[in-house]
Amino acid sequence: MEYQAQALFKKYDLPVMRGCVVDRPEDVAEAIAREGVRFPLVVKAQVQIGGRGKAGGIQFADDLAQAEAHARRLLGSELRGLRVNKLYLVERASSAREWYLSILLDRLSKQPVIIFSAMGGMEIEETARTDPDRIKKLVIDPMIGVQDYMARYLLSSSGLPLDCLKALDDLLRKLYACFMDYDCMLCEINPLAVDSENRLIALDGKIDIDDSALYRLPDVTAWRDELPEEELVREARRFNFLYIPVEAGGSVAVCSNGSGMLMSCIDMITKNGMKVAAVLDLGGGATSDRIAEAMRILFSTPGVKAVLINIFGGITRCDEVAGGVKLAMERHSLDGKLILVRMEGTNKDKGVEIIEGLHSDVIRTDGLRESVAALLERRDRL
Repeated sequence: MEYQAQALFKKYDLPVMRGCVVDRPEDVAEAIAREGVRFPLVVKAQVQIGGRGKAGGIQFADDLAQAEAHARRLLGSELRGLRVNKLYLVERASSAREWYLSILLDRLSKQPVIIFSAMGGMEIEETARTDPDRIKKLVIDPMIGVQDYMARYLLSSSGLPLDCLKALDDLLRKLYACFMDYDCMLCEINPLAVDSENRLIALDGKIDIDDSALYRLPDVTAWRDELPEEELVREARRFNFLYIPVEAGGSVAVCSNGSGMLMSCIDMITKNGMKVAAVLDLGGGATSDRIAEAMRILFSTPGVKAVLINIFGGITRCDEVAGGVKLAMERHSLDGKLILVRMEGTNKDKGVEIIEGLHSDVIRTDGLRESVAALLERRDRL
């Protein structure tokens, strides 16, 4: 969320405006007084999506009555399909210019890249599309870090005066420290305001952190757990599974070990006119107990009547997969549910022997196409 990005900016001494967070309209006055926030201020809906301003999620308040009115209207409302549970009330800045600045992990160069534009604000995506020369990029060598010339290059190549050279250099170094320390995929400031005295202020922030690093970032993990999520997403995470809701009204769920295999299953099922309600990535080394829990979670998805298991057994052994299906049948009420199992790899023969000794609603197939064909043959049950 924006207010969490701003908290990280503060931690690294980046210039931000004073603000407070509320989740109830009646708390607005107390929060403003507690944090010393001064009017005029901006009331900003906290949702993980862009385009909040155009959707009415950013409002201005000159006094407490206006701030409370905006809070009553926005809290609990939907903004571009997302529920607004929190508001960020922040002092309004006076800016002479607005820039764009970010550091992102570039997958091609496999290094951090600075992206800068003198045309910041809501129209930055349009600028990138229609006038890409206004977007400047610089690769950062992670063995060296931010260099002295970088801020000068960004300003001069953008046709800007060097009045803000020292401030931009300082900000770049602090933003890069945040990017590296928090294993970020993206650290973005948009807009980066320049006031009448050439001071820089991060008016809005977006930070994307690599999920794989959360085990060593307890503060971010706590933030992640505060986000509104479906209960099955949280339940799956307890077993180190990745559960993703796909399409409401679907009757098929997919279980696999790898995003590529999951996507292949979704594509093939949907091309044949069926809907995938959810997918679950087991990761590596799933045991039979964990496979049984995966089946329970997927069949708990509303509307799911069939689960397609598509496994390449390496670290995850085929006999463990089959044993997990057997446990699921024994532990959970799966009467009338279909389970289709396609598996290849380690201990496949043992796995096949287990599957073929189970109920007729557990069907073994030799490939993804055959699995989808088996679903189509039983479409009247879905």
